[in-house]
Amino acid sequence: MPEAQAVFIERTAEQTLRVAACLAASECSETITDEILSAAFTLVRRSVQDAVRIAAGHGHLAGAVNKVRPSLADKVRARIELHGGRATSSQVLPYVGATAAEVKELPGIAVTVERSGKTGRPATVFTIRGDAPVHAEQPDPTPQPMPAAPEREQNRATVVQMDVYRPAPVPAPVKRSADAVAPLADNPFRALL
Repeated sequence: MPEAQAVFIERTAEQTLRVAACLAASECSETITDEILSAAFTLVRRSVQDAVRIAAGHGHLAGAVNKVRPSLADKVRARIELHGGRATSSQVLPYVGATAAEVKELPGIAVTVERSGKTGRPATVFTIRGDAPVHAEQPDPTPQPMPAAPEREQNRATVVQMDVYRPAPVPAPVKRSADAVAPLADNPFRALL
């Protein structure tokens, strides 16, 4: 068995004990019963099978191998559209796996260099040219302000502060006996109190 798959199987016992401990703790039990151990082993066995299947490329994700991968131009256009039709190189290049030179050579992509202020490094900005086919525009996700309808204003809850109903706190008078006053008079730290 390949080493990438064997790693999952080698640790089955310790993973089973961990899952069993979690199951026992979730039931507030101090002992791990046979039923809990069996459930934990079933879960770990299934996860190991899935991991081996995915690592071998025979799982339900194997169909992804036959899919047509998007071209670099499609990836760049998607990133530019994601950022509203204008994206900087730091918003595009790390996500498409290409260099700035490769993106500059793409047809339909306009490249401009913009400087904000007098100092600092200029930003490379990518946009889609007007003559290039543009994908369907995304709806504007920003919510539009809506004036309040009269019935909403009428049904609006009234905010009341609790201080209106709460009486002001009155400090309780401190009663001291004559015996307690004498030690306080001898106390050199009384002035600090």
